[in-house]
Amino acid sequence: MAILSEGVGWAVVLGFGAFFSIVMSLLSLALKRYLGEEQDSEMFATAGRSVKTGLVASAIVSAWTWAATLLQSSSVAYQYGVSGPFWYASGATVQVLLFAILAIEVKRKAPNAHTFLEIINARYGKVAHIVFLCFAMACNFVVTAMLLLGGSAVVTDLTGINVYAACFLIPLGVIAYVVFGGLKATFLTDYSHTAVLMLIILTFGFTVYASNDLIGSPGKMFDLLMEAARTKPVPQNEGGEYLTMTSTQGLIFGVINIVGNFGTVFVDQGYWQRAIAARPSSTVKAYLVGGLAWFAIPFFLATTLGLAAVALMSNPAMPALTPAAVSAGLVAPTAAVALLGTGGAVAILILVFMAVTSAASAELIAVSSVCTYDIYRTYIHPAATSKQVVRMSHITTVGFGLFMGVLAVILSKIGISLGYLYLLMGVVVSPAVAPVAFTLTWKKQTATGAIAGALGGFAGGLAAWLITTKALYDEINLTTTGENYPMLAGNLTSLLLSALISTVITMIKPDDYDWESMRNIKVLTAEGESDDATVVAPKSAEFDDEDLDPVKLDKAARFAYIYAGALTVLLIIVWPIPMYFSKYVFSRAFFYGWVILGLIWAICSSFTVIVLPLWESRDAYAAVFKGIAGDLAGRKPTPPVRHETVEVAEVSGGKA
Repeated sequence: MAILSEGVGWAVVLGFGAFFSIVMSLLSLALKRYLGEEQDSEMFATAGRSVKTGLVASAIVSAWTWAATLLQSSSVAYQYGVSGPFWYASGATVQVLLFAILAIEVKRKAPNAHTFLEIINARYGKVAHIVFLCFAMACNFVVTAMLLLGGSAVVTDLTGINVYAACFLIPLGVIAYVVFGGLKATFLTDYSHTAVLMLIILTFGFTVYASNDLIGSPGKMFDLLMEAARTKPVPQNEGGEYLTMTSTQGLIFGVINIVGNFGTVFVDQGYWQRAIAARPSSTVKAYLVGGLAWFAIPFFLATTLGLAAVALMSNPAMPALTPAAVSAGLVAPTAAVALLGTGGAVAILILVFMAVTSAASAELIAVSSVCTYDIYRTYIHPAATSKQVVRMSHITTVGFGLFMGVLAVILSKIGISLGYLYLLMGVVVSPAVAPVAFTLTWKKQTATGAIAGALGGFAGGLAAWLITTKALYDEINLTTTGENYPMLAGNLTSLLLSALISTVITMIKPDDYDWESMRNIKVLTAEGESDDATVVAPKSAEFDDEDLDPVKLDKAARFAYIYAGALTVLLIIVWPIPMYFSKYVFSRAFFYGWVILGLIWAICSSFTVIVLPLWESRDAYAAVFKGIAGDLAGRKPTPPVRHETVEVAEVSGGKA
């Protein structure tokens, strides 16, 4: 029985969607009128390549906050205890941190690229381009399906809206503001959604650990979790306890999470788009800051709502959860309702809606860019003008937005859940990770090595997944193929076999690539392609020596390699592995510290993604407000600075 009326569901799905569409469209008009941001093809796809650290970090957090981030993280907390939130957070943070390396390499080696597939095409040619185009589109399809399956399941569970209607209606508002404002509009929407999301998560945290009558303190949560371990012990956890990192299934999930999420970052154009849009001097900082800020969302939310569902499992306020409900991601919504009643239902509904729509906007603009630059301009109309490119971007945005709903409905009818897709995504997408990463970091990789690695890894991953299923469970169906061990085998094989094949074939006859064809990727001006390979920027970006100095870009690249690598080792080895082998069960004091750490991290993350973008863009906001005030007073507005092309030679420097 839905706790909220259908009217509330319609109000959120349609009302919020319309509200954000109108607000973001008005903001886009304001940016055009007062800052001169014309929606040509470059602005639509790259936001002028001038976005600062805070806004890029906020957009990264938003794009990486899927329905699964909120729902699946709480589900694994319910299944495995405290190890679930940690492995979800760390296992999906390291990819964003490591992507900082590829992000700065784009600035150094392919400063005019619009998509990572353009880079593949420039280096390896058409055959490789088509192969990786298939992987890129598969990645966007899987991510989109997870977004809508999770979002529609929660909307239906809480309000009773028809699940198929929800699948089609959720993307509508997103389509409107992406068409109108392009990538810059998605950045602005990402910021607003992330701000609301962080505030709701903090509200849940303070409620559960400070004021709620059912729990109200870390000490009460500790007592309830210890009692839950006596009533329903966790298989393969130390002593059956929820409060231990010694969890075999939790560790297996962690490995699957790490492997699978490499694909959905490194092969998702949405993350490349943010790297391309960032100012050169902001790129590395944005990905490191964004990754660490995102960590707090699944870690603290799941430590709050996921563990609350466990703590209240014997309380009449908490309905029993079936395995199907857990797989569908309904742990967090059920716990929120048990804790806060109707208010909790509304909060979780808004939370999931914000996550789904902001991440969906990233997928929409990503697919639009791939379809426009890597299909339309590459194979259909290579001489397309800027105006034609923008028109095609609009068409593909609307088309894929509608296709989102169709895809989610088909998967829902088949019976594929959010949890199943989350575990499967690495098998499908991870084979492209190593070849794509090597494209920008290893000059010896050959086209044959890249193609063979991707296709061989994909075939091997599918085989390992299905063979393991058959060997362990004697039959292959949705239930058995969704178990942890087959998914672990498939995910690991896809990622590692791909890297091995690519490396071995490359070393037979290595290349000695000089990066020039990447640097020769052309930008598209109003008149057509630029005649040279210089990077372009809008005049209003005001790039300085720090942005463009090759020496400083090389220094930023070294910084990315060192710090991204160090943070990765810290999050997936130094912190969790000793705790796993220690067989330590949390004491009351240690659990207090664990909760306080999560709360502090969430507060710091909130400050980063809410305050930092405002501070960095204070001059732009002042110009917009001044222009609005002038219009209201009847003064003639100052002509805006036009986004004319400025050529800046030799931005990339150094050798890899």
